[in-house]
Amino acid sequence: MRRSEALRAAWRVFLPTRVAVLLVAIFAALSFGPATGGLAAENAARFDDPALTHAVAEPLLAPLARWDAVWYLRIADSGYSDSAPRAAFFPLYPLLIRSVAAVAGGSEAALLIASYAVSLAAFLGALTLLHRLVSLELGRRFAAPTLLLLAVFPAALYFGAPYAESLFLLVSVGAFYAARTGRWAWAGACGAAASAARSAGVLLLIPLAMLWWGSRGRRCRDTAWLLVVPLGLLAYAAWLGLVEGNALRFLDVQDAWSRDLAVPLAGAWDGFTAALDGLRQLSSGARSPVYFEEAAGDPFRIAAINIMLFATLVFALVACVGVFRRLPKAYGAWVAAALLLPLSLPVKPQPLMSLPRFIAVLFPIFMWLALVAEERRATPKVAAASAVGLGLFTAQFASWHWIS
Repeated sequence: MRRSEALRAAWRVFLPTRVAVLLVAIFAALSFGPATGGLAAENAARFDDPALTHAVAEPLLAPLARWDAVWYLRIADSGYSDSAPRAAFFPLYPLLIRSVAAVAGGSEAALLIASYAVSLAAFLGALTLLHRLVSLELGRRFAAPTLLLLAVFPAALYFGAPYAESLFLLVSVGAFYAARTGRWAWAGACGAAASAARSAGVLLLIPLAMLWWGSRGRRCRDTAWLLVVPLGLLAYAAWLGLVEGNALRFLDVQDAWSRDLAVPLAGAWDGFTAALDGLRQLSSGARSPVYFEEAAGDPFRIAAINIMLFATLVFALVACVGVFRRLPKAYGAWVAAALLLPLSLPVKPQPLMSLPRFIAVLFPIFMWLALVAEERRATPKVAAASAVGLGLFTAQFASWHWIS
């Protein structure tokens, strides 16, 4: 009964939000897309691969196959060897795409359909598991609000796109739920899958170890399953070493994406500086020699994005403190560790680039947000405001404007 209840609750959030995102994306692509020139047309010409993204059901599927989705589709289609920057994208998601598409013949159309199938199925599964986890930790009252606030978060658009975010969310929630219910083999397997989907997945070892330490009747032999968590990353590194001759290539190619390793939290200060420059840019029209000349596109748009990214960071830091105060410490440790990674790898033109997307998969933030919103009877207002942001993000993304 509880399983079916969780699935029904997940479906009630999943269906309307994904349909709404798709409709907004289609409308934006048709109305503001790259066909008539400008920045959107330039971005599409530089980054799109029409043979993959327009392979079938045009314009139904193409509007959400933008930016990094093109990289994932290329990897699923032809692997890693012909482009060094591809190594930054971990293999589990494109491998699943390729496997699902192989059932239908492995054509470009099959790959595109499979990419959506994997993402959407993973998101529905993640919502179902999250409902059960929240019910376990906070009570059923807070389960549905948590799902809603996660699904309408502005960067939740990536959960319905050919991105690895849905898969990463599924296995990270799965790792926590398995640990909380004493299924340590499953916890380790989910952690390994997470580290094969994104480099941040290896950090799940921290909260899982904390959950084991705090569990009743903990057994030393269960810790062996925690050692499985890094195997996804290690397997990818071993493959790169054997095939590409460089096991750390996924780190070396970060330069191709303008990411530089810095002292911990340096990205927070750089993001603050970029936001101040953005405010000066918008108020005076003066160009910043640091952030705007290095980045392509409209300097006023870049200024606005840097301000938005810093506001996102402030929200994340407040939420991190809230998670530590209101949830078990393992949840706060997961949020803190996962935030530390991008803040230590800032991007030169936009130090906090992709931060909303990184935050979207940190489900404890939305558990805390649901607690606060429900206590103040503000869940509908918070969800409505967030849904507006989701619509704006989706419209920008679908019309080939970089958001996150």
